[in-house]
Amino acid sequence: MKVLIIGGVAAGTKAAAKLKRMNPAADVTILTKGKDISYAGCGLPYYVGGLIPEKEQLIVNTPAKFTELTGAKVLVEREVTSLDASAKQLAAKNLRTGMEETYSYDECVIACGASSIVPPLQGVSLPGVFTMRTPDDAIELRDYVERTGAKRAVVAGGGFIGLEAAENLAAKGLTVTVIDMADQIMPGFDKEMADYAKRHLEKKGIKVLLNTRLEAVLGDSKAAGVKIPDGELKADVVVMSLGIRPNTAFLKDTGLEMMPNGTILVDSQMKTNLPNVYAAGDCVCVTNRLTGERAWSPMGSSANMEGRTLAEAMCGEDSSYPGVLGTAVVKLPELNGGRTGLSEEAANKAGYDVISVVIATDDKAHYYPGAGMFIIKLIADKNSRKLLGVQVLGSGAVDKVTDVGVVALTMGATIDQLQNMDMAYAPPFSTAIHPFVTAINVLKNKLEGKMDSMTPAEFMQGKAEGYRIVDAALMPSISGAPYVDLNTVTGEVKGLGKEEKLLLICNKGKRAYLLQNRLRFFGYTNTKVLEGGLAVNVMPKQSGQVTVSAEDIKRVKAWGFLHNKGTDNFNARIITRNGKITAEESQCITEAAQRFGNGEIAMTSRLTIEIQGVPYDKIDDLRAFVEEYGLETGGTGSKVRPVVSCKGTTCQYGLADTFDLSNKIHDRFFKGYADVKLPHKFKIAVGGCPNNCVKPNLNDLGIVGQRIPGFKADLCRGCKVCQVENACPVKAAKVVDGVLTINKDVCNNCGRCINTCPFKAMPDGQYGYRVYIGGRWGKKYAHGRPLDPVFTSEEEVMQIIEKAILLFREQGETGERFSDTIERLGFENVQAQLLGNELLERKDQIIGAKLHLVGGATC
Repeated sequence: MKVLIIGGVAAGTKAAAKLKRMNPAADVTILTKGKDISYAGCGLPYYVGGLIPEKEQLIVNTPAKFTELTGAKVLVEREVTSLDASAKQLAAKNLRTGMEETYSYDECVIACGASSIVPPLQGVSLPGVFTMRTPDDAIELRDYVERTGAKRAVVAGGGFIGLEAAENLAAKGLTVTVIDMADQIMPGFDKEMADYAKRHLEKKGIKVLLNTRLEAVLGDSKAAGVKIPDGELKADVVVMSLGIRPNTAFLKDTGLEMMPNGTILVDSQMKTNLPNVYAAGDCVCVTNRLTGERAWSPMGSSANMEGRTLAEAMCGEDSSYPGVLGTAVVKLPELNGGRTGLSEEAANKAGYDVISVVIATDDKAHYYPGAGMFIIKLIADKNSRKLLGVQVLGSGAVDKVTDVGVVALTMGATIDQLQNMDMAYAPPFSTAIHPFVTAINVLKNKLEGKMDSMTPAEFMQGKAEGYRIVDAALMPSISGAPYVDLNTVTGEVKGLGKEEKLLLICNKGKRAYLLQNRLRFFGYTNTKVLEGGLAVNVMPKQSGQVTVSAEDIKRVKAWGFLHNKGTDNFNARIITRNGKITAEESQCITEAAQRFGNGEIAMTSRLTIEIQGVPYDKIDDLRAFVEEYGLETGGTGSKVRPVVSCKGTTCQYGLADTFDLSNKIHDRFFKGYADVKLPHKFKIAVGGCPNNCVKPNLNDLGIVGQRIPGFKADLCRGCKVCQVENACPVKAAKVVDGVLTINKDVCNNCGRCINTCPFKAMPDGQYGYRVYIGGRWGKKYAHGRPLDPVFTSEEEVMQIIEKAILLFREQGETGERFSDTIERLGFENVQAQLLGNELLERKDQIIGAKLHLVGGATC
């Protein structure tokens, strides 16, 4: 049997390998357009972000290794241009030689995959514009970002690959905006679930613009931004993730039966309508297992299963591929998403009598370190009680919940059959009743009328109008709503009418359900529980109320937005590296204050600028606006703070270029350690001389420029009037018995005595740096103490700073300042560690350690 396979990524290589295992005598040849086969397409975004460090890891098999392993031949750089099924031949262009080649076959497998859609828009061919489909795409994107120092990215497309690209570009330090023409991200999820994911992305600093069409890429010699209907977005990098189309144009005149989108129709054995021609992978249209309708599922998982199935069928086995459920999983920043089966929208279109439920529940025992939350949506048919779909979001193992759903859907299970599944339980892995089973129980309660609820989708659609919101949370959480403590309800609740339409809302939905149960017992007939509670839903803002949650206040504080108590307004801290900004940046800050704040600007003691009175709903817009000018907000939280410095060499007493040094410290530690959690804030100040204008010794770590006197006693003549003694501002130099002495315990190395002696006894001194540790100012203050050595190189100082941060992270206790850590450990102990190398040798271990630091900074 002579088999030709067109395409060698997932379906093609799987089919070839399985064919050779089942029939080693088969003559199997793969023709592929590219140079690579069997590459990790789904891993490309993680190479961009650096999670996959080496590009070689993206290649699962080389052509030579694949041939050695399986016995199948691989011919690369062959672009198949036509197929003649009647003659059992195909033609291909050898991309190396340019020659046309003809190949014959007994059986043919089309596994030509799909390619990224790149619309014919202005600027899409500029350097800085990328797709995300092949290893070369990922390699070139990462190289471009690192080589050019790109700061801003726009990702066009809010599907899984686009969002994964956005996450990994953000991990590289870029400011990222995702735009999408649709009214939601994450196709296949229902809108309320996608809306939660969008809000989460924006909380993590990735801006999402929906209903936004890409109109052009802007720039002359390289990408500089994109044009959208509402204006322009600046961007150094543009990633096109607008979907894919099957690579089947060369087959249009073959008689092959295809769908309007170009996908090839196949039967359950992956046969096409042409004799001896099979197809699999991203270029085929299979069926949906639940509806029987045609479905396109361009996934690596289904491609591999399809390739295996057709190989078995080709070798005479009674194998069939039952179709897809639409299963998928995606990783976002600190949020994972999984889905399988029908969405609620798809189930309604398919004619089912749909019932759904959304719950927020613990993903493991709540007391176990690292416990998080799952948001689970189940979709079922009221009549048959069969499960139709599962969607789940959470920081943990959403794939486990999704895969349980896959098994249930595959087996056609009903809600009743799934209720008491004996799932694995231990605190590190799950809750006593598995989260999936918990969701099943809630859905069963709803189906049987034991719980009367409103879904998040209905709440978003305004169906709560006419209902009075009742706050049923553990603590009062909804401004303006009456609060009812479940534990105190022993009868009629004062102020709530028994016939009144009441919407009960708690943090996750459980207490609201328990309250509904109790109120029903006492005669309340018109209550509804809001599914998912405050964890999932966004409360509508009422006039005059403060609606920003404590969680959001804490979240935006990490971005440098400090809450004005009693309002929905914030002060935005703009990082200005030592208080030094350009005229253009100053204009940007002024315009931002006028557009997004109350028009007022204030300076902080840390030489940052605050834009006053920014409404909560303008925070994202302000951040995006200042980022276009290369500015950023921040400077709060339990981490390394922006560096403060004096004017340095522009001051007559300056001994060090403080602006240059502080910029290096800013890049290496404020930027480089931005994600490193510390026990408390860590402040650094750089002073150009011992005048200490910026009070370096009142910071956690202070650096003071030094000029160390090089006194030559043999040249001293013991003058009655000593110019060195007269020049010393701290009286460390004194002539005693005709000999000049310098008290090193008093001398602060200010350098003012240098070259004052007419007999050259005080020649040019050595420049250096003194490092103070453990200073602080505020309700409790401490003067920093200098380390014994005077350091003579910048790199020595940089290493001391890094070691101090590492020591504070590892050995500091939550809530204490560095001065407290030094006092507790002892100065001599700390100094010995800072002057040694062990901390740097253990850097990765210290940064990567799970220390469960909460942090103590309140501003």
